[in-house]
Amino acid sequence: MIGMLIWKEPGKREKAVAVKERSILRVRFWCAEVLRGPKTPEAVLRRRVAAAGKRLRKQGVTRVVLPEEFAYGPQLEKWDLHPVSTLGLRRAIAADWVRWFLAEQGTPAAGARVAVSAEQLTGEVVRTVTELSLRHRYVLLDLPRGGEDLCRQLRREYGVSLLLGPSKEQLEEAEALVLFAPREDCHSRRALALYDESQPLPPLLLPPALEEKLPKGCDRGQLLAALREQGTLRPGQIAVGGGISAK
Repeated sequence: MIGMLIWKEPGKREKAVAVKERSILRVRFWCAEVLRGPKTPEAVLRRRVAAAGKRLRKQGVTRVVLPEEFAYGPQLEKWDLHPVSTLGLRRAIAADWVRWFLAEQGTPAAGARVAVSAEQLTGEVVRTVTELSLRHRYVLLDLPRGGEDLCRQLRREYGVSLLLGPSKEQLEEAEALVLFAPREDCHSRRALALYDESQPLPPLLLPPALEEKLPKGCDRGQLLAALREQGTLRPGQIAVGGGISAK
């Protein structure tokens, strides 16, 4: 089971650390509530987080949705607890992330040059390249090998063309560069590094009926990644940017 750690305002007769089961959009979490007031000493918070981690680990938890800007990772790592990964979420929203990114830069989407670089042609890469090809006129695909079949398929089914095997300069000149893996020799200020969880995610929204059921103060990317992983969010329900899906 996935865990969750949230801060709680001190109140009368509140326990410093309380662990209980909680359901969010029909997904069960072991939730650790840790008291934190405006004057709670850092040393006390570290002890409370460590105690919460110990109790979560006893429940079999290994991955945790953390609060925003959480600074107590070492206290959880002591119990072999790690943040929920957002890598799958980042890859799933890649095409929509590009659209939002271009809009933020004021770049017209249709005529933008969009590049994708990956180590191999996985299903996630195929899906992203296909979605981008249907939205943008110029799509570049950088792979160590392969890609010819995908190029032929997209041309045959949708009448779109890919530029396969672009140069480093062409990748760097693209208005958006989607990196599924590092390219140490390529330096672009317009890169979306899907492998780098430290890169901030774009704004992510759910339909209002679901949005109101989410707890406050959690790392949004980690929470949505956990809910998506458990299958409670259908494709299209996570909207990137200001628009909200109607699905």
